[in-house]
Amino acid sequence: MAQKTKTRQITIVDKGGTFNTLLRRFSGSKEDYDFEGISALRRLLSNEKARILHTIKTNQPNSVYDLAKILKRDFKAVRGDLELLSRFGFVDLISEKKGKRERLKPVLAVDSINIEIQV
Repeated sequence: MAQKTKTRQITIVDKGGTFNTLLRRFSGSKEDYDFEGISALRRLLSNEKARILHTIKTNQPNSVYDLAKILKRDFKAVRGDLELLSRFGFVDLISEKKGKRERLKPVLAVDSINIEIQV
């Protein structure tokens, strides 16, 4: 059986001379997020977040700490970026217990991101 592709649809709409952005969690989903504008989209789709998504895809780190080590970035900064990516459905943070410790494993929740600009 073929694996279903998970896609995020981002639509940018010109309304009265400003761009408004909607992010649809999955194609065809009625659950939308309303951004405060194009600047929020820039924060969401920054180069660092693209690096995080690529690293999760290629290295499949076992924890947020492992991801931060691979990226050579501060743990707290990586954790904040992951929380934003998780909030908008790009990444899932899976809780795993190892002994008495609990860790969060970052896993990609999407296969593609489509951006549409309506003028």
